[in-house]
Amino acid sequence: MIVTTTEKIPGYEVKEVVGIVSGNVVMSKHLGRDIAAALKTLAGGEIKGYTEMLTEARNIALERMVKEAEKLGADAVIGFRFSSSTIMSGAAEILAYGTAVKLRKKE
Repeated sequence: MIVTTTEKIPGYEVKEVVGIVSGNVVMSKHLGRDIAAALKTLAGGEIKGYTEMLTEARNIALERMVKEAEKLGADAVIGFRFSSSTIMSGAAEILAYGTAVKLRKKE
């Protein structure tokens, strides 16, 4: 499955637009991460626990979007983007979305 932020893929043309696809996940931090983050804000620097959590969340959202595109028989997702939002204190949603398409090799 090709996933790209661009609207075109070199060497291919869009044969059919299948539809909008998305995948999301809501992740929350646990108390241990919360305490470590609070201490880290005093000293400054990267809060690695949150970085790891958000990386994992992005990967899950991306996988779910790709699975949705595969179910629709798509060859690629173009115009791919991530979005995030705070759901409640301590929980964030990561959304992966794009346009699922079927491709044809250019001649």
